[in-house]
Amino acid sequence: MAAQKENHPSLALVSLGCAKNAADLEVIAGNMVKEGWVLSPDPDRADLVIVNTCSFIASAREEAEAEIRRALALKKNGAFSRVAVTGCYPQRYPDAVSKFPGVDEWRGIPKKWVEPQLPALRFTGKAFAYLKIAEGCNHRCSYCAIPSIRGKYRSRPIDSILREAQALIQTGCREINIVAQDPMLWKNSGYRLVDLLEAIDSIKGDFWVRVLYSYPSEIDSAFLDWMVSSPHAVKYIDMPVQHTVAEVLERMNRAATIEAAVLLPDVIRSLVPGVTLRTTVLTGFPGETPLRFKKLLSDLRRLQFDHLGAFAYSPEKGTAGATMASRPSKEVALEREKLVMEQQKAIWECRSKKMIGSKFKALVVAPGVARMESQAPDVDGVTLVKDALAEDIGSFIDVKIVKRKGFDFIGEKAVRGK
Repeated sequence: MAAQKENHPSLALVSLGCAKNAADLEVIAGNMVKEGWVLSPDPDRADLVIVNTCSFIASAREEAEAEIRRALALKKNGAFSRVAVTGCYPQRYPDAVSKFPGVDEWRGIPKKWVEPQLPALRFTGKAFAYLKIAEGCNHRCSYCAIPSIRGKYRSRPIDSILREAQALIQTGCREINIVAQDPMLWKNSGYRLVDLLEAIDSIKGDFWVRVLYSYPSEIDSAFLDWMVSSPHAVKYIDMPVQHTVAEVLERMNRAATIEAAVLLPDVIRSLVPGVTLRTTVLTGFPGETPLRFKKLLSDLRRLQFDHLGAFAYSPEKGTAGATMASRPSKEVALEREKLVMEQQKAIWECRSKKMIGSKFKALVVAPGVARMESQAPDVDGVTLVKDALAEDIGSFIDVKIVKRKGFDFIGEKAVRGK
């Protein structure tokens, strides 16, 4: 972080939750820096600390409350002058401010799009960035509180997105990660997502564009055609199926995804050679009987996702799923989560073994650390490259994969183009 300038108020930041939440805090903090604030060199001492929160599930709420209490304790000791709490927690629990009487500002989700000052502040460093294109969600999954927290889906204006994309490329960013609750639903002034992606393609430079969090039933042929033809598209699709059994998906209010969950992966692989597929599944949802869980495991073995995250269901107050009968116990949900991940580890070891000895384009994101197209930031592994130096950050290199280490790869620099 930048050193504090004399006579300028200092700012400390705590970012919790997903990449979309981090992107929100980048805008807030970036705009404040433009107004004269400076980032404190000590994250535990500043004129103001902003705790940007998540409240998607119980563990996120607990983390948010713990960080708020920690900030207030530091304020009491004189480390912070003021404490502001932003994001999903105050939006979902506006009256909870009474639990934290020392908080100076309690601010939820803005109703209107907040335009970032450019070039924007980035927590991710020089090499890559998250570019948020929409707020809210129109899907009504019965396990999810996001629509009640963040509201209906609201697309960001195309001109605003393109200005930020242009600024990112001009300042050395080499990977733009498109994020929203569902990027596939983006539309503005008659433009759809593929129009936006093609407009980003027209920006000059050597960079990747990666689209994250795509609702399976919204993935269409136009998007897949863009992925095949674009000079910048990363052949990577993050499609959270959540389950593969029709009865469970119907209870999740995701009936529209039933066919996509079990058929789309094979279709995508046939149309986009070399694509990497990632998904998430939820275990222990109401109606998931032992037989239905067994089918989920069988389907996942057949579908062979390259990356997968599994989560044990926990009921969220205010969602339809919270009142549904026939819910497996918490212990059963956790055990099933473990079984899914054990199976996925075996699948990954089998699929990744084929990559050893091959050469891939990779982006250096830190000294000794790179990511290939098949590795999205934060959720997948990385490629450890000993001879990738600090001056290589933000550059593409060719890497020969030597071996695996957990869910990471170990590689060595190769001569590009040979």
